[in-house]
Amino acid sequence: MIENVSKEMKPEELAKQLKQKLACGGTYKEGRIELQGDHMNKIKKILVSLGFPEESIEVVG
Repeated sequence: MIENVSKEMKPEELAKQLKQKLACGGTYKEGRIELQGDHMNKIKKILVSLGFPEESIEVVG
């Protein structure tokens, strides 16, 4: 689950990109992107490659 996703981040487009890169299902609703499966080891690297600052990403498990 990716929380605190603002409308400026184009959340529907971001969710689509993440689902494609991770080969999984998922959705965006109520300010968060929910992905099916365990992707904690991959998500930070993918978000950084999409242009998000590494220091703004916190992976909690």
